[in-house]
Parts: sequence; C-alpha cells; structure tokens
Amino acid sequence: MSLKPLKNGAILIADAHCAPWRTPFIDFLYALESGEITTPQLILMGDILDMLYGPIPRTYEYNTEVIDLLNRLSTVIEIIYLEGNHDFLIGDLFPKTEVIRRENQPLMMVHEGKKIALSHGDSHMGFGYEVYTVLIRNPLILAGLRAIDTLGNGFIVAWLEKQMKRKNHCRKIVHFEDLIQNRLLSLKLDSVDLLIEGHFHQNRIFKVNHLDYINVGAFACNERYFTVQSSQNQPLLHEAVFRKEPR
Repeated sequence: MSLKPLKNGAILIADAHCAPWRTPFIDFLYALESGEITTPQLILMGDILDMLYGPIPRTYEYNTEVIDLLNRLSTVIEIIYLEGNHDFLIGDLFPKTEVIRRENQPLMMVHEGKKIALSHGDSHMGFGYEVYTVLIRNPLILAGLRAIDTLGNGFIVAWLEKQMKRKNHCRKIVHFEDLIQNRLLSLKLDSVDLLIEGHFHQNRIFKVNHLDYINVGAFACNERYFTVQSSQNQPLLHEAVFRKEPR
C-alpha cells in the first residue's frame, strides 16, 4: 500500500488548546481562509481544542466557530487531524477531514523518499495512562458522564475548564530525551526515518538511535506553527510564529 505524501508547504500545528479563553488559533484559521496564509495540506497534531469530546455535546458547543471554520477549509485544503488526549472521538464532527484516531497512530507518510511517522505523542505512557485512555473513550462511561453533567447543569465541564485555564503550556520537561528514548523502545519504527510528535510542547529535535525525532512546539505557547520544506533544506520543518494582523 502506498503511503500518503507529506507535501512541500504543508503546515503542521500541535497543541493549540483553543478555547473561549484562548483564541489565536481561530485567528490563524481565518488567515488561512482569507489566503493570508496558504498551504496545500494542514496537519493538526492533536490537542487543537482544549476540550472536544465527541459524545459530550457541551464540549462542541464551546467550539462551534472552530468546527465551522475547519469544515469550510476542508472543502479547499486537505486536512488531516490526529486525535489527541483533549480532542477525541471527533470524526463525525469533521466529515471532510481525515481524522486519525489514537489507535491508528502513528500515521505513516512519505516525503522525498523518507518514511515519516506522525503522532500526537501520548502513546506508550505507562499502564495507568493506557487504562485511563481506554476508559475515557468508552461509550458507556462517556454516556454516563454526559448524563451526570447534564443533570448537574454542566458542573463537570465547568470543573474541567477551571483545570485547563491553570495549565502552563510552556513548561520544560527535565530529562525529556530519556523519556522519549524509553517510549521508543515500545514502538516498532525500524523502517521509519523520522518521527514527528506533539503532546509534550518541548520544541526539540534530536536523534534516537537510527531515528530522527521532532517534538513540535505547542501553538498555545507563542503561536508556533511549522511548514514542511524540501529535504534539501535542513531541518525539514521551518518554524514560524503567527501574529494576528490588526483588522
């Protein structure tokens, strides 16, 4: 089976954590829609929305503007959306977007002869985390949470919102390279040249054995995004910072 091409000029964005209290990503989407920023392929690396859980209607009521913008853009731009740990079970909300669920990551792509794996990055994080991710995506558990949240006038979502607002998206992880090296022991990536992930917000590039590793910086931290350039230029991803133009 042929691999999907990672196109020159593709834009990668990770961890925008967009919410009513954090809206630069919405401005970025309007810049794409207006043609101020152009790309043939938009790859969303997960945690684009701070809270978007498909079976919980209250969470997509928070995000209707972003959902509408992405659905309009998906008619003119190829969009690939890797689900994260803050935005999952969302395929029905984005009918023209290729949504990659956690269990189908990493997504394998090819760019100028190199095999590239893309993932949100929250895989192989230990037994406890794996149990949590299975439970939080369980339809029965989500149905129960939705019922409790509805009966409680939205207190669960309100509590989650309070926790999200406190998070520091620019925190440095000590011994980050050791963390990644230990995780990669569990991943079968022998034939892969490059692994690109989000989730950790570290904006780091390094080599792990045969593999080049890129952790893209969080858009929520300084509005960073990354553009794919020819492999003749190094590195593969060119970092840019989005600045909203005054209206």
